[in-house]
Amino acid sequence: MPGVSVKDIESHKFVAAYAAFLKHSNELPPQDIDWFYVRAAAVARHVYMRKTVGVGRLRKVHGSTKNRGSRPSHHVDASGSVDRKVMQALEKIGVLEQDEDKGGRRITQSGQRDLDRIAQTTLEAEEEEDDE
Repeated sequence: MPGVSVKDIESHKFVAAYAAFLKHSNELPPQDIDWFYVRAAAVARHVYMRKTVGVGRLRKVHGSTKNRGSRPSHHVDASGSVDRKVMQALEKIGVLEQDEDKGGRRITQSGQRDLDRIAQTTLEAEEEEDDE
């Protein structure tokens, strides 16, 4: 099925499939913690969907609301350490590269090819489940 990209797959299904792919590649530290792979898959998908993404943007995306007691809740950005380390790890294996013009990081051609391949296998598996 040629021409399948990450945009054709539902986000939660793609993130789960890519997290499994990263876990089995054994190149991203730490080795035995699943949440790191899930975050890496979510970051890779986020960068794929946009042109250039920096750590500050990911902090905003992965942030949540802070319970301030009786006062109204407000959005709080997430820690940048995890997102920075995830982006560095994805850069190390060749999925992301630094964008000197705009700053931040963008997806590489090999990273885009890997993500599209994972999206295609996820879509094929989903179609097989629907046929049964």
